Amino acid sequence: MDKVKEEALSFHRILTDSLQENEKSVDKLRIKVIVFRNYRFDSEPMQVSDFFTIPDQYDALAAFVNGIEAKGGRGHYANALEAIALAMKSEWTTEGCRRRHVILVYTDKAANMLGAGASIPNYPADMPVNLATLGSWWEGKTMCESTYNPSVGRMVVFAPKVYPWVDLQAWNRYLPAYSKAGTGLTYIDMQCVIDYLVEMD
Repeated sequence: MDKVKEEALSFHRILTDSLQENEKSVDKLRIKVIVFRNYRFDSEPMQVSDFFTIPDQYDALAAFVNGIEAKGGRGHYANALEAIALAMKSEWTTEGCRRRHVILVYTDKAANMLGAGASIPNYPADMPVNLATLGSWWEGKTMCESTYNPSVGRMVVFAPKVYPWVDLQAWNRYLPAYSKAGTGLTYIDMQCVIDYLVEMD
């Protein structure tokens, strides 16, 4: 968890430096954080921040990230797919001529099938019913109300080589970075992610 926090808080600096090295720039950077656990077992299964505009709201972002605790998550699964759905349903920017809607996922577990824990009172509303529907959201074929734009969407996932992360390889604009299940996220090659984002069309 400490490694994930460190990478999350250094993301904007590494991105800005890499863009400048490639004679590129970003006019506006916004970061939102979604913390997911397991709806069937955890009393606080999801924490969702507002968007933070960086660097102006960096201190608020740091306070949110540093307040995250590694707890709960009983079993070998978590509701990561619901977190991705919530990310897609966010209020993405519609400004600028070269927008990018980027989702980074960090997990050392497989994900629950969509709907696992749906009977719990605080399960989020209007979730996709299965992985195929979530993929349809990602490609923009079907979607709830959102400003997400699939043509500029990119997803990078740090996860073990298990369900559903292997299945998502069929998605467009999806980059997996596999780790060994159960070993945590002790090694995260953030520069690899940055290079992917900087070089993409």
